[in-house]
Amino acid sequence: MTTTVPALGTRTAEGSALQAVLLDMDGTLVDTEGFWWDVEVEVFAGLGHTLDDSWRHVVVGGPMTRSAGFLIEATGADITLAELTVLLNQGFEDRIDRALPLMPGAARLLAELAAHEIPTALVSASHRRIIDRVLGSIGPQYFALTVAGDEVARTKPHPDPYLLAAAGLGAEPARCAVVEDTATGVAAAEAAGCPVVAVPSVAPIAPAARRTVVDSLEQVDLAFLRGLMTEMR
Repeated sequence: MTTTVPALGTRTAEGSALQAVLLDMDGTLVDTEGFWWDVEVEVFAGLGHTLDDSWRHVVVGGPMTRSAGFLIEATGADITLAELTVLLNQGFEDRIDRALPLMPGAARLLAELAAHEIPTALVSASHRRIIDRVLGSIGPQYFALTVAGDEVARTKPHPDPYLLAAAGLGAEPARCAVVEDTATGVAAAEAAGCPVVAVPSVAPIAPAARRTVVDSLEQVDLAFLRGLMTEMR
């Protein structure tokens, strides 16, 4: 299921094989991956458990069910997945109410895509209630549609969210450039058949076929994304 927001238009730019741009949220557009880990540490401390810092790479970028389930199993905490999900979402919402920094280059990239009427979607493993809160800071006007992790039967690393976004924009997955920050998100996009720009936030991501790795969104612009399509020919 998708929720539409004010659209920019779904016309493909003339002379470009790029049909759409699909962007992850946490760690890609907003600097929030650290927020999730801090909340997880605080919640489990309240339950009497200390999280091992090495687990951060295991839970980053994943759906709530996977991340929370892993932490329950790893710690043996006496809490259900449903109860923990509520605590984590509440803790995260408290943090984004205080501060929500955009990643360097995010505002400029979104403005450029809007100016050239490139169809753009936000594709996140976060729940709808979180996405809607964060959109207020990013700017809902930049996205023709958004896909939340709790609105698909299988979220990242499965391809479903990106296939749904591409279909919603009337685009071919192979002509959609995806921007992601985690291996989980990259796996989802590649399984959907999309070329990927990886901007690692927590754990390293290696370059591969149809995958370009950069240090920052400041290195990514419309010409760069169109170039990904040219390289495929």
